[in-house]
Amino acid sequence: MGNIGKKDYKKGKPLRRTDIKLSDREEEKDDTVGDLDKIEGRNSVFEAIKSGRTINKILVQKGEKEGSIRNIIAMAREKGIVVQETDKSNLDKISATHAHQGIIAYVAFKDYVEVDDILEIARSKGEDPYIIILDGITDAYNLGSILRTADAVGAHGVIIPKRRAIGLNAAVSKASAGAIEYVPVARVTNISQTIEYLKKKNVWVVGTDLSGEKSFFESDLKGPLALVIGSEGEGMGRLVAEKCDFIVNIPMQGKISSLNAAVAGAIIMYEIRRQRNF
Repeated sequence: MGNIGKKDYKKGKPLRRTDIKLSDREEEKDDTVGDLDKIEGRNSVFEAIKSGRTINKILVQKGEKEGSIRNIIAMAREKGIVVQETDKSNLDKISATHAHQGIIAYVAFKDYVEVDDILEIARSKGEDPYIIILDGITDAYNLGSILRTADAVGAHGVIIPKRRAIGLNAAVSKASAGAIEYVPVARVTNISQTIEYLKKKNVWVVGTDLSGEKSFFESDLKGPLALVIGSEGEGMGRLVAEKCDFIVNIPMQGKISSLNAAVAGAIIMYEIRRQRNF
C-alpha cells in the first residue's frame, strides 16, 4: 500500500549511564539534547519511566522534593536514569508547554508504528480491531485528550496524517497525561488510502459529522471498526467522508451546533466501548 503505515520518526541517541546523579548545579550544555524530545509534567514523566521509554536524563526544580516528585526520582534511581537539579527559571526557558510542574525529561523521539502493527495488536489480543483515525487535528490539547480517551476505552491504536496535522510532541504528551506512552500511533501519507486499506482488512469505517444518517447511539458500532474524527474547524475532508462506510451524528439540542473534536470523539468512543462489551 505504498507509504501507508511507513515509519516516520527520528532515532535519538541517548546516553547510557548506570548511576543516578542528583546535582545542585544548573543544566550543563549537552550536545545530545538536539536529538531528543522533551516530556513535561509529573504524570507524563512518571508514565514514561513506568512504560520503559528510553530517557536520557531528567531535570527537576531545585528545592524540597515532595509527593510525586520524590516517587519519580526514586523510580529513576532504580532504572539508572540521570537526574539533575536546576532553577525554575531554567525549566521555564526550556519548557515548550509552560506547564512543566517542576520536571522535564529528555527522551528519545516517540516511535510511530505501522498500520499493520495496530491490526496485529488487535489480533494478538483476540479482539476485533478498534482504531481511531484523525483527519487533520492541529491542536495539541485535542490530540492529547483523544489519546487519553483512546487508552481508556481500549482502542488498539490511532492513525494521524503526516501533513496539516499535529504530531507527537511535548505538548501532546502533557495533554495526554501519559497516555502517549501506551497508545500506538501510525502516521500516514494519505488518510483516504489508509481507509481503503483498512476496508480490505474487513474493518468497517464510520465517520462523524452533523450530516450523519443516524445518531451514534442508534448505529451498530460493534465488530472491526475504525472511527474517523474530523478536524477542529472543518470536520472530515470530502474525500475522507466519501470513503466512510457510514456517518453518524451527535444529536444537539442546545444553542451551540458543534462540540470540541476531543469531546465529540470521546462520546462516540465510549459508545463503541459499551456496544463491544454488551
